[in-house]
Amino acid sequence: MTGYTGPKHGPLYDMGALGFAPGEMVCVTGAASGIGKATAIGAAKAGLTVAVWDIDGPGAVATVDEIAAAGGKAIAVIVDVFDRQQVERAWRETLSLGPCHYLVNNAGPRSVSQGPFADRLLEAVGSMETVAKSWLSHCVGVAASLVNISSIAGNLQGSGKTVSAFYPAAKAAIAGLTRHMATRLGGMPRVNAVAPGITITPRIEPMLASPAMQDLAARVPVGRLGYPEDMAHAVLFLLSPAAAYINGVVLPVDGGVTLA
Repeated sequence: MTGYTGPKHGPLYDMGALGFAPGEMVCVTGAASGIGKATAIGAAKAGLTVAVWDIDGPGAVATVDEIAAAGGKAIAVIVDVFDRQQVERAWRETLSLGPCHYLVNNAGPRSVSQGPFADRLLEAVGSMETVAKSWLSHCVGVAASLVNISSIAGNLQGSGKTVSAFYPAAKAAIAGLTRHMATRLGGMPRVNAVAPGITITPRIEPMLASPAMQDLAARVPVGRLGYPEDMAHAVLFLLSPAAAYINGVVLPVDGGVTLA
């Protein structure tokens, strides 16, 4: 079995024309790598101050350093989002910079994580509810928009050959949580989700040479796998004021594979 040798990244476009006000803050969880990192860098490029949350301290700092090198403003916050006390501490640290207008709920366990089904499910879904609920309690009147990261797994595909059982169940639950929050909160803030297809991230890369993954990749109509930047563009659009009338959507970003 050989490793993946194709491109790992695509262009990251400037999303600054979507209505973000300079200096507004976004918190991106799981921002040390992959989709979270691309979203954090894209948000900074759009003029937002970015709170880079991750359990991987050096990775979070590296993301902040990359943002700073490009002239952006960011803070690294080391946090395990599965721990409620750490989440509360992380918000206090984040809000020392000012109010947080936007949240990207991206962090979660690996799709192939092992262990008790209920525990992994609670980590994946419960952590997002915890982070969002804490954000809302700290940012009443300021919170404008939230994007959760779901998946086509569990929503449009079973993905039985490539992931652990908890993963599609959790991603379907995240879609349901998104719709519930979107209606319960009445659009204040708006709540949407992005459902990525196969995306080339550090977590996925080791599996790309497997026959099951190669079979899935070969069926993508646009002719390639997704890049983290593809997902970041969709996240930032849904997050932005340009999407002011979009609420409760679970947007597949999968190159059309679920239609193939």
